[in-house]
Amino acid sequence: MKIIILSGRSGSGKTTGLQALEDLGFYCVDNLPLGLLPTLASQLLNEEHTLPLIAVGIDARNLPNQLLRFPELLAEIQQLNVECDVVFLDADDDTLLKRFSATRRKHPLSTETMSLSESIEEEGRLLSAIRERAQLVIDTSTLDVHSLRDLIRDRIANKKEGLSLLVESFAFKRGVPHDADLVFDVRVLPNPYWHAHLRQHTGRDDQVREFLVQQPESGEMLDDIYGFLMSWLPRFEKNDRSYMTVAIGCTGGQHRSVYVAEELVSRLLKQNIDVQLRHRELGV
Repeated sequence: MKIIILSGRSGSGKTTGLQALEDLGFYCVDNLPLGLLPTLASQLLNEEHTLPLIAVGIDARNLPNQLLRFPELLAEIQQLNVECDVVFLDADDDTLLKRFSATRRKHPLSTETMSLSESIEEEGRLLSAIRERAQLVIDTSTLDVHSLRDLIRDRIANKKEGLSLLVESFAFKRGVPHDADLVFDVRVLPNPYWHAHLRQHTGRDDQVREFLVQQPESGEMLDDIYGFLMSWLPRFEKNDRSYMTVAIGCTGGQHRSVYVAEELVSRLLKQNIDVQLRHRELGV
C-alpha cells in the first residue's frame, strides 16, 4: 500500500491535485483530521482487500496542535512499514492573492480582523511542519490546471522506485523556481538572442541547437553538470531522497537553458534514470 499525503496553502492547487490522483486510481480522502491519519492507515492496511493507492488531503483547517504533531503522526505511519510520501503544493504570495481575488473565494482562515494577505501568511506558518517534511514541494505559481495535472501524473502517480528527477529550464528575469533543489546558471554561454535569425527560435529548434553545439563552452558546461549529477544523485538517493528538481537558468529561459535541459535529460535517460523535463517559460 502506498500513501500520498497532499498538503499546501489554499489556492495552490490541492483540490486539483487530489482530483488528478483520484482519476489515476487513488482512493482519496480530503480534509482528514490529522490525528486520524495513523488510524486510517492502519485500518486500510488490515482490510481484507487492501487498497494499493491512497491519497489524503491535509490543510490548515486542522487544529493547530494537530498540525504541530505532524512529525510524530508521520513517524507512526512509517512504523507500519507503509510507503508514504509527503507532497506540498505552494505558490508565491502575489499569485495566491491574485487567485483569491479572481475567484472571490473566502480564505479559510480569514476573519473580520485578519486580512487576506495575513491569512495567507498565517496558513504558511501553520503548515510549516508539513512542508519541512515534504519529499516533494511543487511551486504552482506558473502552472495552469492542465499543467499541474500532468505534473502530478508524471512525478507522483507514475513514479518508479528510487529517485524521481525533474529537470526544468527557467528565466532568471522571472525568478528562480521556488521548488528547485539544485540550480545551474548557464548565462555564461554565448546567447543566441543576439543573432537576429535565431531570436524567435528556442533551444528545441535545430537552428539554435546547431549554434550552441558549435560553442565549446556548451559542451564543457553540459559535461560538468552531467558529471556532477551522475556523481551525486546516487548519494542523494541513498540519503532517502525520493524527489529532486534540477533547475537550469538563463536570462530569458528560451535558448540556452532550454538547450542544456534537453541535452541533459537525453543523457540521463540513456542511464535509465527516472527523469522528467519541463520548460517553465515555454509552458511545456
